[in-house]
Amino acid sequence: MILVTGGLGMIGAHTAGALSDLGHDVIVTAHGRTDVPSFLTGRVTVEPLDVTDREAFLAVGRRHPISDVVHLAGGIPGANPIDYFRTDTAGLLNALEAARTWGVRRFAVASSLGAYLGRPEVPWREELELPPAAAPHPIIAFKKAVEPLTTQALLGTEVQPVVLRIGSTWGPLMDPESPFNPIPPYVSAALRADQLPVLPASDGGDTCYAPDAGRAIAGLIAAETLHHEIYNVSSGRPYTNRELAGAVRAAVPGARAEVEDGRGAGPNRYLDVRRLVAETGFAPAFDLIAAIADYVRWRATNAR
Repeated sequence: MILVTGGLGMIGAHTAGALSDLGHDVIVTAHGRTDVPSFLTGRVTVEPLDVTDREAFLAVGRRHPISDVVHLAGGIPGANPIDYFRTDTAGLLNALEAARTWGVRRFAVASSLGAYLGRPEVPWREELELPPAAAPHPIIAFKKAVEPLTTQALLGTEVQPVVLRIGSTWGPLMDPESPFNPIPPYVSAALRADQLPVLPASDGGDTCYAPDAGRAIAGLIAAETLHHEIYNVSSGRPYTNRELAGAVRAAVPGARAEVEDGRGAGPNRYLDVRRLVAETGFAPAFDLIAAIADYVRWRATNAR
């Protein structure tokens, strides 16, 4: 059985669904959010768990034969980042201890494309040395720290670490007004028939639709052999606002999604996923047009 912490969140739920599609038995942990999305109903075992509770975490392995762990549980920083760091570090260390105790095959953990911030290359590749630049947000700072903590904690064991540098992922189950990705709020405004901002046509960046991110992570867990510890997880190509506006106009009749040429922030940064593709055969099932159309259909009957 594969344990997915945070398995009712956006990336976790789609990872759990993709693992189930591959024929695996999946356990998801639930804490703050307990509602099971429709695409997981009857397909996974839900374990109520506060991942910061060490004894409760270890007890999961006494109830179930856990073969692999995908650690995606995480919080959102409040006014005091120390509280966020303390909580998410406790969850990570408990997950790592559980993986060592249970002797699992693989331990995958969420990092972020934010780890590359400060590198000028396009696209960002796993081989790049991470810059020492200060992280612009507590989540990015923590995700960057997760990488050496995980690999060092599993040294000397037979547990294979898999660091997931996850790109700018969005889609079903994301907060429609999330400040962490511009696409859901833009689509939400279009669905409300709000006046949409005129966007710089050539701006954009990394993007990955959540079902594709879940399939990519599931592929890494299911692969018979992995040759690396770090994998970029995203679509492998950037989007532009011109593409976004066109996709929204196609999916939301009457949406006045407009762009303007001649201004922008420069080259769009995105993740190189050739390593992921080479080792798992991953290919995105959604381009931006298909992703926007699917998301609009989802939002017709779902609040998030």
